[in-house]
Amino acid sequence: MEQETRNLLNKTFMLVQVLVVGVLVFLVAQIIFQNQLLQQQNAYQITVSGEGKVYAKPDVATVSLGVTAQGKTVAEATKNGTDKMNTVIDAIKKLKVDAKDIQTTNYSLTPVYENYTTPIAVPMIYPGNVSSGSSTIKTGSTVTGYRLDQNVQVKIRDFTKVGDILSQSTATGANVVGDLQFTIDNPEQFREQARATAIKQAKANANNLAKESGINLGKIINVYEGYNPSPVMYNSLSKSSGMGASDAVSVPAIQPGQQEIDVTINLTYQVK
Repeated sequence: MEQETRNLLNKTFMLVQVLVVGVLVFLVAQIIFQNQLLQQQNAYQITVSGEGKVYAKPDVATVSLGVTAQGKTVAEATKNGTDKMNTVIDAIKKLKVDAKDIQTTNYSLTPVYENYTTPIAVPMIYPGNVSSGSSTIKTGSTVTGYRLDQNVQVKIRDFTKVGDILSQSTATGANVVGDLQFTIDNPEQFREQARATAIKQAKANANNLAKESGINLGKIINVYEGYNPSPVMYNSLSKSSGMGASDAVSVPAIQPGQQEIDVTINLTYQVK
């Protein structure tokens, strides 16, 4: 019996020794791994940048058209505004603008208030006598009607129709016109060209820097891209809620110009 107890104790002690050795090995491995990771994170690095620019002709124009209408009731204001906007949209569609290129961007109905002031006489009471006293003024506001504001953004793909669209939309009821701008519908192909140029320039800058400073470049460990589109924009052609059908906007000859697509690339290298 005593021999069996001794054997059990010996086995338990050996098991504890194995566990302790295993824990020590694991801790040493973790220390080595963390040290290597820290050395890698703290390795010498340099960051260089390059810029690529591509100039392309815009192929899409966008413009915001709006209608403002009022009525004494919600139904009247809604009908007036909806009728006007439908007339404007019909005129635009007749100029071969697809329905998919006309998007509603705002629809808001708000009450119209009118402020008022009412004089109120305050009697002065004395023992055995009531005089007319003094007066004060009561102020407030009351709803006198409702206002409906609607806006659509129109995408124009045929630049020869820009002037006609602006003229016809205002002639048929649009009384808010603005934010005419020219953009590229699919700029990715030009962005790829600019990106390739920026990467090439960044690598050339890195090689020149390494040559001048005497360092040895390692692998690229980080890449950052910055993109800066530059739409050609006419900020506001006209914004007047009082324009009528005869007050069509006079638009200058449309000059879409060209758009600059600018890509910046930052490359981070390890230094050997």
